[in-house]
Amino acid sequence: MNQVWKKLSQSEIKERVFGALEENVNFFNEAIVGVPASHLDSKVFFSDASFLKDAPFLSSLIHNPNHIGCHTLGHSESFFSGTQAIEREVIEICAHDILKGEGEFDGYVASGGTEANMQACWIYRNYFKQEHGAKNEEIVILCSADSHYSMAKAANVLGIGIQKASIDENTRLVSHDTVSQAIREAQNKGAKYFIVVSNMMTTMFGSVDPINAYTDELDKAGVAYKVHIDGAYGGFFFPFSCPDIQNDFRNPKVNSVTLDAHKMVQAPYGTGIFLIRKGYMQYANTSEASYVEGEDSTLIGSRSGANAIAIWMILMTYGPHGWWEKIQVLLMRTNWLEKQLNEKGVKFYRNPWSNIITIRAEHVPHELAHDYVLVPDNHQDPSWYKIVVMEHVTIERLIPVVAGITA
Repeated sequence: MNQVWKKLSQSEIKERVFGALEENVNFFNEAIVGVPASHLDSKVFFSDASFLKDAPFLSSLIHNPNHIGCHTLGHSESFFSGTQAIEREVIEICAHDILKGEGEFDGYVASGGTEANMQACWIYRNYFKQEHGAKNEEIVILCSADSHYSMAKAANVLGIGIQKASIDENTRLVSHDTVSQAIREAQNKGAKYFIVVSNMMTTMFGSVDPINAYTDELDKAGVAYKVHIDGAYGGFFFPFSCPDIQNDFRNPKVNSVTLDAHKMVQAPYGTGIFLIRKGYMQYANTSEASYVEGEDSTLIGSRSGANAIAIWMILMTYGPHGWWEKIQVLLMRTNWLEKQLNEKGVKFYRNPWSNIITIRAEHVPHELAHDYVLVPDNHQDPSWYKIVVMEHVTIERLIPVVAGITA
């Protein structure tokens, strides 16, 4: 399959985005009278500002395309076909060029990682119910104790169970033994069908689950399962930092992945990404959305097409090689921080391919955590504080933080 992700010039990016907007309906000069939508309110958001001709993303916001539905399925609202094509390209770049998938994939730009994780659980719950005759109480989300809270939220909203495998306090990893124990505990509660959510860099620690710990034990147990990867934090980092990745689409047992562009990609909030192999989006189809062309298979429904354009613009500005270089810079800064902490004798956790370092609370004075906004694992009784080396977190900014950490 040809690589879609290529570095483009600013003029090429502007030409593509403005061309896509021209293919959409134009509420400013067309007689569109049956759609409950319009451009942004022109009394508040000025559409004739001269700078907009050089601002494709801001122009997209003004034009206000609605990307309701899933545009990889074949039929979508024809009013916004131009910008929908850009969203499809984002999905293709993420599924094929970043996560190394072969064949066809479905997906969409979600409101964030929480929605994308819930979308996966929703699809698999319905899959098990429709294809296996499962009852809600027989379906369980299996994840690690360090997993994001969206798993608990998904279980609550979908009316299914959740079982967390315990982790090693030092390595932050599940093991075959802890997963096996979690499976047995879930089965004792009546679970027969498992929705695995495996982490590609947890939000607090940057830890990465050994995916075979889940799949080996579930295969031994002889139960039905589907695997989803929560790469909301690590999806745009780990594939470029780790030389031996096991949890992308090259692994045939990985069925879907969550990414978040509003973290490492620095896109606006509301730019999560859901990706899944072909043949599964149908389990989330809402046929009652009959007034929507192509109906709707997404959790969110209406969503801004401008957010998909923001992701596409950023990825195309860097290209794959530029993005790799960006991640290497962050990795080297994190290596520098790790070296300083080791020299001070500070206790911390770091996955070697991550840009997160999580420090034991005993080394972090309250004033330091407050002044530099070090995020705790628990605001009431913190055991850990994390430092996330983002683009704005330079070594110059890290030096006073290191100086304030106590040995």
